[in-house]
Amino acid sequence: MNKLGWRARFFVSQAALILALGCAGPPGAFADGFDPPPINGQSSAEHLPGKVIWVELVTPDLAAAERFYGGLFGWTFRDLHAGDTRYALAQRDGEAVAGLVERAVPATEKRQPAWLTFLAVGDVDDASRAVVAKGGKILLQPRTYASRGRQAVFADPQGAVFAVLASHSGDPPDYLAAPGAWVWSSLFARDADQDAGFYQTVFGYDVFDLDDESGSRHMILSSGDYARLSVNQLPADAARRHPHWLNFVRVVDAADSSAKAVALGGRVLVPARLDRHGGKLAVLADPTGAPFGVMEWTGADSNQELK
Repeated sequence: MNKLGWRARFFVSQAALILALGCAGPPGAFADGFDPPPINGQSSAEHLPGKVIWVELVTPDLAAAERFYGGLFGWTFRDLHAGDTRYALAQRDGEAVAGLVERAVPATEKRQPAWLTFLAVGDVDDASRAVVAKGGKILLQPRTYASRGRQAVFADPQGAVFAVLASHSGDPPDYLAAPGAWVWSSLFARDADQDAGFYQTVFGYDVFDLDDESGSRHMILSSGDYARLSVNQLPADAARRHPHWLNFVRVVDAADSSAKAVALGGRVLVPARLDRHGGKLAVLADPTGAPFGVMEWTGADSNQELK
């Protein structure tokens, strides 16, 4: 069993998350002529396959999203428009933290606004072939953008939507996220073992079982001796919940962040509660319904060595 870094010692309690709503729908291709910005302000040569390196919100109301997330996390925004594409680069202390793209939802569709999770790969086309070979689907074909790099959007065999990116500006390094930045990602599946096997094949992860006392299936997927994400079993009574990804922002106080989110027009899906490491986490939704998590990081956790 490989030695894991600080993230392996972090466990997002599945019991606190099973009420989170599933997400559906890729962001759609950007309009011709739109060049999304790089994910790193300063280019690097670092590449960390399998790491969650970017998240992008697909929302029907960009202005409302900026007000909500700016008020909640202190993010600032740089608006970028080209043709029919309205895009905002969210920044924290001058560093890119997320992308927000406005996409209207036709009245005939029941598509929920969602955050899209991007995983780092060395070769997007190789990843595409591996996804299809293992039963996944290509939702958006690989495409290269001059500033960002090459990316594609997929659905895994159980329908959870995710993206891959070979970044032209390199991948963000492994370090403990500061409050207001993304700190963890979880995948919820109807068959956790099957989905863990899919991602292990596509991304070369090591898989570690961390089932809880209730017997809930929970696995950590790691690469480079760092835990990258968790795979969790949806409960048997979750027939209406789609397999989905859920990303977490680090906060100082999950309960305070939950109250602030409500004051800003959001909702609490799972109230703040303790996880097994002593910090609190909660699952929230922004005013348009896009779910995301907030999670505290205790002082003891912050002092742990990265490796």
